[in-house]
Amino acid sequence: MLEAASDTYRTLKSKSESLYKVKGSKHFGYAFPIYSIDDVKPLLDEVKKEHHTARHHCYAYRLGLEKDVFRANDDGEPSGTAGKPILGQIQSFDLTNIFIVVVRYFGGTKLGVGGLIDAYRTSAKEAIEAGTIIERQVKSSYSVTFGYEQMGEVMNYLKNQNIEFYNNVFESQCTLQVDIRNADGQRFENELGSIYGVEVEFMRTA
Repeated sequence: MLEAASDTYRTLKSKSESLYKVKGSKHFGYAFPIYSIDDVKPLLDEVKKEHHTARHHCYAYRLGLEKDVFRANDDGEPSGTAGKPILGQIQSFDLTNIFIVVVRYFGGTKLGVGGLIDAYRTSAKEAIEAGTIIERQVKSSYSVTFGYEQMGEVMNYLKNQNIEFYNNVFESQCTLQVDIRNADGQRFENELGSIYGVEVEFMRTA
């Protein structure tokens, strides 16, 4: 079988929500699993549409196996009192590929800088805890093309490596798709691609 490697990450299984109240103010927390920066705006717009009367929609996200793509936004709150505490909880739970929005409705009593930091931190923490944290593997998708005469050799390789395939077409020219653990992708390309008449094409990583 193909070798396991350190290419896993912790994220949320699905969207989760929380509600934190303090001194009359309400903080609605929303945590989403995401896979690219392109996912952020539609989700933020969705939350803003639902809470169109709220003044603050503060957020943070972190992306990538290396956890090196991130951003925090205070959305009008005093600098460092909202986005940074939210990001801090993402870091505290060691999560990535996650986007958290906290919506605040002012309740009439000012919380002060320390109070705001605590409120946004708590809201993000409760949104995460309301969900299910899972471990995912980074996988690469490949398209494999080969002649009918190579089918036996290709099928034997996939069976020996316990690799499942899908979107298969078996005619004079055969095609199928597979998802391979990212760390094993290069070896998969080299081994299957070394069979005469077999072409292995990388498609995407997810």
